[in-house]
Amino acid sequence: MFNNILVVCVGNICRSPMAEAILKDALSKTYHVSSAGIGALVGHKADAKAIQLMMARGLDISSHRACQLNNEMIRRADLILVMELAHKMDIEAREPSAKGKVFRLGEWGGHDIPDPYQLDLKAFESALAQIDQGVSQWIKKLPD
Repeated sequence: MFNNILVVCVGNICRSPMAEAILKDALSKTYHVSSAGIGALVGHKADAKAIQLMMARGLDISSHRACQLNNEMIRRADLILVMELAHKMDIEAREPSAKGKVFRLGEWGGHDIPDPYQLDLKAFESALAQIDQGVSQWIKKLPD
């Protein structure tokens, strides 16, 4: 069973905090969902545009602080959802035991979720729409 889900992007201030919040909101309390970044902007708040989009949904990520991905997190996770194929390759290269539990959030749609960092609100909205799609597809695959 997947109890511990880790969501990963690069900086851990845009895509993964949004995906983490949506997954937490959608899943039962039996799941522990967290996020981290491959090259995290450690200690930084979530991007203001990400906070704005989540607040519009009633999800508050304003207390989020970016966290650096480490091997312990990788080993502890039952399922690791990444935004891009390159992230999957990076994680599996640094921790070979992760093979078989790292997938793209957009896996079922066969796509990466582009990074909206330092782009306009439209880029964040587009990324969020793809995150929503990925989360809804993963929710169907996870046990209740």
